[in-house]
Amino acid sequence: MTQPLVVFDNVVKHFGSYQAVERMNLEIYKGEFVAIMGSSGCGKTTTLRMLAGLDKPSEGEIRLNGERINDLYSWERETPLVWQNLALFPFLNVLENVEFGLRMRGMAKAERRKKALEWLERLGLEEFASRDISLLSGGQRQRVALARSLVTEPPILLLDEPLSALDAHLSVRMQGVLTGLQKDLGITFVYVTHSQSEAFAMADRVVIMSRGRVEQIGSPQEVYLEPHNRFVAEFVGGKNILGGTVVGFEDSALVRLDSEHGGFLARLPEGKTVVPAERVTVCVSAEHIDLTAQPMRRNRLSCTVVGEEFIGSMVNIYLEASGGLELQVQKLQADYNRMGLRCGQKIFAEWDAAHALILRGD
Repeated sequence: MTQPLVVFDNVVKHFGSYQAVERMNLEIYKGEFVAIMGSSGCGKTTTLRMLAGLDKPSEGEIRLNGERINDLYSWERETPLVWQNLALFPFLNVLENVEFGLRMRGMAKAERRKKALEWLERLGLEEFASRDISLLSGGQRQRVALARSLVTEPPILLLDEPLSALDAHLSVRMQGVLTGLQKDLGITFVYVTHSQSEAFAMADRVVIMSRGRVEQIGSPQEVYLEPHNRFVAEFVGGKNILGGTVVGFEDSALVRLDSEHGGFLARLPEGKTVVPAERVTVCVSAEHIDLTAQPMRRNRLSCTVVGEEFIGSMVNIYLEASGGLELQVQKLQADYNRMGLRCGQKIFAEWDAAHALILRGD
């Protein structure tokens, strides 16, 4: 089996009495694009800083290419970091910024200039080589920061929310630049972000963190379709969370749930077991709920339309069932228009049992 490029082995980081990272175990492989996601304060940036050598683990071990790097200074390891604010040198022009790392390594001027110009050309910046950093657009500065980090040809590149300051259109363009570079170069990217859309669009695997703990690791598809617990389901969004009590079994992969709204059938994820009378949490994706006046499925709720939200080609429809239970349904705008829904209208929400997932960790 291929050996991992990076290993976090029971890594803990605390600042005084505050524990920023709790028992992290993570393997990252050569050529992977790994995104670490979570809300502010979850430990994702601290994790990146420990890998970069800017913070030292309180416990555990970090290995790069099989070598323990806990005690190596940042300049002694091949883990360049692209900062959120880019941290370009304002007193150097574009070419000099890109050359900087090579100059610190003692590379001869002619050689480093040639190499830096090659990277500027690769990122479409050759015409700006002599320009002051202050005269560049946000996207241009972003590409300069990338060129400065990649010119040394490191085995891994760390990125700390590098697109957060860009407008939505430019951010999408830069996502294409980043994924294209990563695939072309075969360099491992470790990317910290709070943006699900960025992580899901670019990463091979995502790491979801909360309060210093890793909640789930998997491909974007796995994390979205098979969240392990309520936190992950709510974090990725578009999920309806239902609670209930197991009252019986009708199939090896189905569980009947009991609530004031009647019985529901739900799917057990692989490796999860439940017993009668156990309280469980079920999630149903908003896009998997159908609306109809004549329900045909076992899983159904009588609801009232209470609101709508247009989001481009999609519409979020908000429903309320008895007892104050709220549901969110997502439909294409064309389908929504055909339904002719209005606030206050009574309608049934229904879904297949295969789309009702009992969460592992709840």
